[in-house]
Amino acid sequence: MRALLPLLRTGWGWRAGPPAAARLPRGKSAGPGPHGAMAQAFYRTEERGQLYSPDYRLFFKNVAGHYISPFHDIPLKVDSTENLFNMVVEVPRWTNAKMEIATKEPLNPIKQDIKNGKLRYVANIFPHKGYIWNYGALPQTWEDPHQKDKSTDCCGDNDPIDVCEIGSKVLSCGEVIHVKILGILALIDQGETDWKIIAINVNDPEASKFHDIDDVKKYKPGYLEATLNWFRFYKVPEGKPENQFAFNGEFKNKAFALEVIKSTHECWKTLLMKKCDGGAISCTNVQVCDSPFHCTQEEARSIVELVSSSPNKGSKEEEQVWHFLGK
Repeated sequence: MRALLPLLRTGWGWRAGPPAAARLPRGKSAGPGPHGAMAQAFYRTEERGQLYSPDYRLFFKNVAGHYISPFHDIPLKVDSTENLFNMVVEVPRWTNAKMEIATKEPLNPIKQDIKNGKLRYVANIFPHKGYIWNYGALPQTWEDPHQKDKSTDCCGDNDPIDVCEIGSKVLSCGEVIHVKILGILALIDQGETDWKIIAINVNDPEASKFHDIDDVKKYKPGYLEATLNWFRFYKVPEGKPENQFAFNGEFKNKAFALEVIKSTHECWKTLLMKKCDGGAISCTNVQVCDSPFHCTQEEARSIVELVSSSPNKGSKEEEQVWHFLGK
C-alpha cells in the first residue's frame, strides 16, 4: 500500500503537503530570491512524441517521479496567506505554437491544439511576434461552461483560467512558477467568458515593484494596451471578427482578480468531486484523495505508457508569416 501525500484543507481547497523527499537534491541550490527554483524543483516533465506534431505530449511528474495532472494535482496556491500562486507555463513568450493543457485527456498533458485537422499557431500581427507574454494557466481552476458569470453575463469557456506572465525572462513550456496576481481582463470569445489574469513571476528582478494593475501601467507603459490589442485582433487573420471585452476592455485590479480566481477554484472543486456535469473533461488525478476520479500511481503510469514515445520524423514549426492590420 503506497503512502499518499497529505492534503491540507485551506480556504482555497486542497493543497498537497510535500513529503520530506521534496527537499532539493543534495548539492542543488534553490537559486536567487526567497522562493528560488522551488516550484520547478517540485515538478519535472517528460516528452512523448515529436514537438510540432499531433502526437506530441508533455507529461508532468512530481518530485518523487510519479506522474501527475498539471490541471488537478498541482495546488493553486503556494501559500494560503500570500498573493502567491502556481502557474503552469504552456506557451513561452515570442513563440507561436498554441500549446495547452489537454483538459479532455487523462492526466492532462500539454499538447499542441488542433483545429480542422491542422496544428494551431497564433499569427504574427505587426509589431508583435507570437505571444507577447509567457502564457499559461492556474491549476485547480475551471471556467464552468454551464455557469453564467455575474460580471460578464456569459458562461465560462470550459478551461482553466489563463495567465499572462509579464516578467522579463522567457520561460519554457511545462515550467511551474510562482506568480503574483496583479489584475485581470475579461475577454468575451464567441459568447464565452475567457478571463486573462495579469501576473508576474515572483523571481523576476523587478517583481518587488509590482503589487497591483496600476504598477503595470507605471513600470511597463504600453504593455496593457498591447495586451488588449493582441487579444482583440489575434483571430482576425483566421477570418474571424475582432474579439470583444466586458467592461469596455478595462483591466480590473488585483482584488477583483482574486475573487474571480476564488470562484473558478470553487467551480473546479465541484468538477473534481463530481458535483456538476464536466462533460468530456478528464478529472483523473493522483493526489486529490477525496475525489472519485482519483487513481493510483500504477494506473497513472499505465496511462502514460499507452502514449507513443517514438518521435515522428520531419516535424517542424510553421513558417513565419506577418499580418499588418493597420487602419
